[in-house]
Amino acid sequence: MRIAMIGTGYVGLVSAACLSEFGHDVVCVDKDEAKIAGLHAGKVPIFEPGLDEVVATNVKAGRLSFTSDLAAAMPAADAVFIAVGTPSRRGDGHADLSFVFGAAEEIAASLEGYTVVVTKSTVPVGTGRKVEDIIRKLRPGADFDVASNPEFLREGSAIEDFRRPDRVVVGCETDRARDVIKEIYRPLYLHETPIVFTSRETSELIKYAANAFLATKITFINEMADLCEKVGADIQDVARGIGLDGRIGSKFLHAGPGFGGSCFPKDTLALLKTSQDSGAPARIVGTVVEVNDDRKSKMADKIIQAFGGVSGKTVAVLGLTFKPNTDDMRDAPSLVIVPILQAAGARIRGYDPEGMTEAKKLLDIELCGDAYEAISGADGVVILTEWNEFRALDLGRLRSLLTHPLMVDLRNIYRPSHMAEAGFTYVSVGRATVGPTT
Repeated sequence: MRIAMIGTGYVGLVSAACLSEFGHDVVCVDKDEAKIAGLHAGKVPIFEPGLDEVVATNVKAGRLSFTSDLAAAMPAADAVFIAVGTPSRRGDGHADLSFVFGAAEEIAASLEGYTVVVTKSTVPVGTGRKVEDIIRKLRPGADFDVASNPEFLREGSAIEDFRRPDRVVVGCETDRARDVIKEIYRPLYLHETPIVFTSRETSELIKYAANAFLATKITFINEMADLCEKVGADIQDVARGIGLDGRIGSKFLHAGPGFGGSCFPKDTLALLKTSQDSGAPARIVGTVVEVNDDRKSKMADKIIQAFGGVSGKTVAVLGLTFKPNTDDMRDAPSLVIVPILQAAGARIRGYDPEGMTEAKKLLDIELCGDAYEAISGADGVVILTEWNEFRALDLGRLRSLLTHPLMVDLRNIYRPSHMAEAGFTYVSVGRATVGPTT
């Protein structure tokens, strides 16, 4: 199949690279000339494990190419995917669909022959209909269908998620469109991947409902962690105890500083606004948004309390991205927690394995070359992101570099007993604080 992918951001580039790996001929289209030039030079603009290799392999094989000219990419395409950004609109929380609708207008101008237009971007219910109306109005006689095909990629695991998805969801109205989508995803039949065909509205809602449910699980376990601290229970054991129930499952039951990233914050807000506008208020989702917003500032207060106040103190912060294995800092807890600490008088020294470039743009802190440089001379260390390299720090070296052997671990990556034996005051989430035993 011949595919045009509009957008070379996270979703667009990962999807294009993996579809070309399936054997399809894929052209990535983006108006950002600098980004396209970089891709031509072999520079992948985002960090995602394995993506640079998949891109390079398929460019070399001639199945993946890049252009800023949609008109040149469209005529040969059997399907064109819209994978542009849908950020939260300022003021009301609705998804900003201006890039989606702009892409639809450009597609209309270049349609030749039968084409399936696929919305890959996360969009509110009814967007597919609006995209069809835009194209139909501009090109009444064009031969096309509009389908919805939401993505369910986890940053840091996106390549494997695309290769071996739990399911593929497709909303379309005609057998003709269904046959094109089936052919695009035919390689997944080898793994017996379920392909769920629905109406477009159902497909669009599935995406939002999935993300809202996962965000709810995170928020629920965070509230249980707060309760654990009050009653002397252990959130790790609680999460394991409930997660082994097949009706609940263990994923997304990890207590921490609240969710962030490119999806959950904006998607919960968009679903909340859609539900309100539709006269079916999603009160649970509304509470999730409120609790998560509060969570980050509460974690800053937790840090301040653990340090006995941070005024005039140096705090080493390990991990700045919203999760490991990505350079994405959108709505990262660090963007709330760090400024609160600074306002309380702290000097922040930070390090992140992949997020330093973005952190430099977003945070006014001292950025260090590695974890130990950040820790050297600090009054304590805070772990905000659970990068693997932070899971096995040399605790003896850590203790010698800190002026006070204090760790605030907001990801619970260490065992309290181990930290106590290593001579640390160790503060975690949903577990008892321990002091040094040596």
